[in-house]
Amino acid sequence: MVRVGRWRACAALALAALLWWAWRCAWAGGARGARGAWGADAGGALAPVAGRELPLVFIGGVPRSGTTLMRAMLDAHADVRCGQETRVVPRILQMRQHWMRSQKESVRLEQAGVSKAVLDNAIAAFCLEVIVRHGEPAPRLCNKDPLVLKMGTYVLELFPNAKFLFMVRDGRATVHSIITRKVTITGFDLTSYRQCLSKWNHAVELMYQQCKSLGAARCLPVRYEALVLRPRETMRAVLEFLELPWDEAVLHHEQYINRPNGVALSNVERSSDQVVRPVNRDALDKWVGHLPADVRADMADLAPMLSVLGYDPWANPPHYEATADGGRTQPRPP
Repeated sequence: MVRVGRWRACAALALAALLWWAWRCAWAGGARGARGAWGADAGGALAPVAGRELPLVFIGGVPRSGTTLMRAMLDAHADVRCGQETRVVPRILQMRQHWMRSQKESVRLEQAGVSKAVLDNAIAAFCLEVIVRHGEPAPRLCNKDPLVLKMGTYVLELFPNAKFLFMVRDGRATVHSIITRKVTITGFDLTSYRQCLSKWNHAVELMYQQCKSLGAARCLPVRYEALVLRPRETMRAVLEFLELPWDEAVLHHEQYINRPNGVALSNVERSSDQVVRPVNRDALDKWVGHLPADVRADMADLAPMLSVLGYDPWANPPHYEATADGGRTQPRPP
């Protein structure tokens, strides 16, 4: 009962903070066009908070799938700023998801006059404040919070001009990296390859379905293996998808680490020590030889999304080079 009470108190405080933040953003003026006054439109309906029309970029995927490398390479582009992972945006979205799933909470919000339009404006304003303010200004703003993609269709409701990059990596490599680097992800048991592969399969399937629902014009799957094996071809496809001009700097992100308008790194992000180096192949098959025999024997049933994404569940090691030949950057289209 104490835990339920605490959850309700936290939810109430979070809702109050969201509404206050949206009100503050509405009257405090604009930050590069991302904030502004909002109210009723000519027809009396609630007008969207200014900034929701921005062409934001969201980088998602299961953690340890190359999301940090992708954001570092984009950060090196003269027109883009992603910045460090905040973890704030997905938590706010998850809070909203909890409210919507609970009939009791939904009714409570409606009775309090908090309609879907009000809540969407509040959440959009909060997300914009975080995305806009946590780094330097840039013509194109990007958010790298990997789990946001699990709620991609709702994010597109908030920001209808947004685009999404879905980073895909061999689940065996992802899980090995999560376990050996002790990356804490809710629900993942870092002592069990079997359990983590099952969790990876569930998470990547949700993201895959979200990407499929968003459609090819809004969501681009990008294979990590292709990114490190064929960085030029892969980044050309990414920039074309984002409608950004080619910038050679994306192939040399390590030269822009912690420079003004460059690639800002956080001391607490697990991948920071890796992206200080040039793009390399070192992590491709580090997992080979580390998975228990019983897990390898059950791989096809344990992680069926491997096959869906175009990986051979029986290959040890897989032939990643063949996957990337010819500039092929994507898994099987959703």
